[in-house]
Amino acid sequence: MKRLAAIVVLFLLAGCGNPLAGGGEGGPSGGIIIGASDVGESLLLAEIYAGALRKAGAANVTVRPPVGSREVVVKALQDKSLSVVPDYSGNLLRYFDKDTSATTSQEVYAQLRRKLPPGFEVLDQAPAEDKDLLVVGPRLAAAGVKTFSDLGPRCRDLVFGGPGQWSSRWKDKIKALYGCEFKEIRTTDTGGPVTVAALKSGDVQVADLFSTSATIAANGFVPLADDKHMFPAQNIVPLVARGTLSPAEVAALNRVSAALTTERLTRLNVEFTAEKRNPLDIAEEFLAG
Repeated sequence: MKRLAAIVVLFLLAGCGNPLAGGGEGGPSGGIIIGASDVGESLLLAEIYAGALRKAGAANVTVRPPVGSREVVVKALQDKSLSVVPDYSGNLLRYFDKDTSATTSQEVYAQLRRKLPPGFEVLDQAPAEDKDLLVVGPRLAAAGVKTFSDLGPRCRDLVFGGPGQWSSRWKDKIKALYGCEFKEIRTTDTGGPVTVAALKSGDVQVADLFSTSATIAANGFVPLADDKHMFPAQNIVPLVARGTLSPAEVAALNRVSAALTTERLTRLNVEFTAEKRNPLDIAEEFLAG
């Protein structure tokens, strides 16, 4: 997911060394420190959060990417060397509750709020999701394959392309829910150019991409409806160290979430990765409406 271009910009903005170095306790008195991962989308969201907080009156807001793994993020929020990070509801819930069976946006968000340890809070989730999708070419879609249930009976004749961990995570699940057993499962890459090229050429007929990927529309691919909710929801949600934001600052981030749709986030990613725009400029335009 947009990783290589993001890393260059991240290090230009953040400088070298420990990205959390120099951080103290966040909050109204110590400043607000926003973390981001080494993914371009995360950086964009962090800059949007920062701009919204400044507009809400926060005087000392810092974006410090890249942070690292979720384990690093959680520790940094616990000791308040970070104040807030953009995250994904499904992955975050599975971090705190590996046995969860929640899949829909409402279920995932409700369970996430219940499972968060003391010292953390999540603000309002956005309608925007960046989640796994199964996509097909227009010919297969025109033949009546529009949902995972439509796909199920045809899987034995189709080659699938996706990340290396797909079989261990989803092979049994898609068989149980949809009766889908692919003719072959090929490792391509994680929603990147190898997967896109394989689907475009017909080397694979079904592929795993991400919902904010601009390559889906650009290549005429058709996303299938996950009608039995195999993939868990992955709504964008701010994860916050409790007590580090004022009520006005919380309200500012909630307004950002309310305005952030999957379509709009996809466009932001296009501006960053394809059009090579400065993330600060993208954030400013988003916040201007």
